[in-house]
Amino acid sequence: MKQHFQNLMDEEEATIDMTPMLDVVFIMLIFFIVTASFVKEAGIDVNRPEAATAVKKDRANILVAISAKGDIWINKRKVDVRAVQANIERLYAENPQGTVVIQADRKATTDVLIKVMDASRAAGIEDVSIAAQEP
Repeated sequence: MKQHFQNLMDEEEATIDMTPMLDVVFIMLIFFIVTASFVKEAGIDVNRPEAATAVKKDRANILVAISAKGDIWINKRKVDVRAVQANIERLYAENPQGTVVIQADRKATTDVLIKVMDASRAAGIEDVSIAAQEP
């Protein structure tokens, strides 16, 4: 009987409790998800013009795309020109350090570009940039 009890004790000591390790892995996963920075896109691919003086913007969080047809895209949604200011105000309230970068297609009209720039400035953002490609 004593030998049988000793065998049971050995079997219990041989098992490893995986719960603490799984807890640590789960917490690390949550940490990496929360701290990851996600790249935001305007919603469409734009054929940007080239500029010799193009400078990379680090904190461009509000991206506005203007297609060749003059369609305006913000956060992968097509937006009417009259709603651009409200959308930019909402995004700026979420991230006050962000800047507006307008990605206008090289075939887009300047009329739409100026309207988007005016809407951005009317939303209270003075730092408005136009995206270009380096040659």
